[in-house]
Amino acid sequence: MEQSTLDAFQVIGDPSRRKMLMLLLEDSLTINSLVEHFEMSRPAVSKHVKILHNAGFISIRDIGRERYCILKKDGFEELQAWLSYFDEFWASKLKKLEALLNSKLPN
Repeated sequence: MEQSTLDAFQVIGDPSRRKMLMLLLEDSLTINSLVEHFEMSRPAVSKHVKILHNAGFISIRDIGRERYCILKKDGFEELQAWLSYFDEFWASKLKKLEALLNSKLPN
């Protein structure tokens, strides 16, 4: 099934899913509330919600007859780990440049 093979970058590669994550920054939303923000069918929104859920970006809580989508940290941790590697790489390069420039300054 497609949802289980997507990595975190493929999951957030879709503009609709990124918009859903942004909407959930404010508060948890029901799937029906999410549908109101998109020009797509409820089944299409549910498909995106399922992908976000399977990748650990959101959790889904059933309250009464409604399903609430809530941001979850797990999916973002894979992105953060990847970005942290490059943060460290560039911090190291900038530190070496700073040392080189400082060594060229007149005393």
